[in-house]
Amino acid sequence: MIITKKALPRRTFLRTVGATMALPMLDAMIPAATASSKLPGAPAKRVGFVFMPMGCDQSRWFPQNEGKLQELSPILSSLEPVKNELTVLGNMELANAYPGSHATSNSSFLSAAKARHTEGNDYYLGTTVDQVAAKQLGLETQLPSLELSMDLMQTVGQCDNGYACVYQNNLSWSTPTTPLPAEAHPRIVFESLFGEGGNAFERQAALRHRASLLDAFNQDIARLKRKLGAEDRARVDVYLDTIREVERRIQRAEANAEDNPLPDLDRPVGVPASYADHARLMFDLQVLAFQGDVTRVITFQLARETSNRTYPEIGVPDPHHPLSHHGNDPDKIERMSRINTFHVSLFAEYIQKLKDTPEGEGSLLDNTLLLYGSGIGNPNIHDHTNLPTLVAGGAATGHKGGRYLRYDKPTPLANLHLSLLDKVGVRLDSFADSTGKLKELFPLSV
Repeated sequence: MIITKKALPRRTFLRTVGATMALPMLDAMIPAATASSKLPGAPAKRVGFVFMPMGCDQSRWFPQNEGKLQELSPILSSLEPVKNELTVLGNMELANAYPGSHATSNSSFLSAAKARHTEGNDYYLGTTVDQVAAKQLGLETQLPSLELSMDLMQTVGQCDNGYACVYQNNLSWSTPTTPLPAEAHPRIVFESLFGEGGNAFERQAALRHRASLLDAFNQDIARLKRKLGAEDRARVDVYLDTIREVERRIQRAEANAEDNPLPDLDRPVGVPASYADHARLMFDLQVLAFQGDVTRVITFQLARETSNRTYPEIGVPDPHHPLSHHGNDPDKIERMSRINTFHVSLFAEYIQKLKDTPEGEGSLLDNTLLLYGSGIGNPNIHDHTNLPTLVAGGAATGHKGGRYLRYDKPTPLANLHLSLLDKVGVRLDSFADSTGKLKELFPLSV
């Protein structure tokens, strides 16, 4: 590590009219003579939540043997390159999601709270774990949190078993009565990360006025790089190349939309036509948001509960929701498991990108705790026990991966939420129906 005499401020931005760009963590931001990761200037801790709808084929999800992860299950097989960064958790439960429904699966996933049974606007839930984190971690970032999804369409009224649609439309709630809508359009997310000032239309106009966001920063970037060492210059180049590539893919998707007269109703106009391309773009935006320290808290909904999205690109033309109610039909279960496998493979790519992104003395993944899972276990019976749950990253927080931890009895998912909060520096005595922290998940001293 290069130790400079005068550190570059961590909250360094490049600014121009209508746009702002944060920088990744650089060696030049480490204060003089503070090479230790425990001293001021160390990378920030981050937390991300990825929601998988409608449970899974449990027989193909959980590994055969507890303890050290050796052979991964079929659904988790794409995680092989990053399995040492990963813990599979078994027998996690959302007791407050009962009586079982799709609405309560979504609403309780991050709140672990019981949703008020109502079809009206008197809905009531609980503050979600991401927003508890954002209230503290968000004090130092441009955006307190980032809420993302793959589906733009927001249904209203009663959606599932007498529950208002708001419960399955929104993962994040800043208060028990304040759901936070998620954004599915990559262009709008890009603008939220790099736009500055004015309303959404003005920011969009400013960004579209230029061929590329980075064109406006050429002189500032050149001036900055003259002050940096070789490793920092290379790190900045990689970061800028990623921004340019993401922007190019957004522009290409918008151009292609003009030739598509019949877009998917769940897919906003101007996003990539394939689900995988859209998801990869949304994951890449998350990498940029974490890398530039634009936010330290992100939620991402891979699809809404009761989604009827089809996945022809993996040979599944059937709508997802009916497949999840498979009636123990082996063919339907196999097709549902293909969707599960597909979703996990995209998450695996995301983990790998975070791992490949240097930060401080480690990687972006080392400083980021990720939870991937669903609020339903067996979707055929709307069960909320033995939930598919993964924790990835966070080596700098003490997380030890490469394991399958299965609890002897159903354990509140709120215990995991409480543990994740604790390891990113948000100290609480309890969260929702928690009964304690999962100390065995974080056995490494930090």
